[in-house]
Amino acid sequence: MAMSDPLGDMLTRIRNGQRVGKSKVTAPASRLRSNVLDVLKREGFIRDFRTQEQSTGISELEIELKYNEGQPVINEIARVSTPGRRVYSKIKELPRYYNGLGITILSTPRGVMSDQEARAANVGGEVLCRVF
Repeated sequence: MAMSDPLGDMLTRIRNGQRVGKSKVTAPASRLRSNVLDVLKREGFIRDFRTQEQSTGISELEIELKYNEGQPVINEIARVSTPGRRVYSKIKELPRYYNGLGITILSTPRGVMSDQEARAANVGGEVLCRVF
């Protein structure tokens, strides 16, 4: 059966992995997922990620989760735009999340970026998820 929300599935795997204290989780690979993980790594929410070849033409992402003194670095990770309800935002209308401590990940015409990078580039787009 086909997965209807691949990005939401990856975010749930990260959330569940951190709840049980795993050091690594895996998810099927795609370009959008890799771009979102790249933003999470740049912002310091995950330690690292890498792509592994499972079999011919099938790749998997191995995500290293990050902890601080035994507590997960990611307190909350939530999908905003879903396949049934897309959420778009102009950069001037994008609210700050937890007073700037959390980030919002956007898919813009210039690529996937955090809200701070989008404000610097002055470009809006689809709101993918929020992370705190």
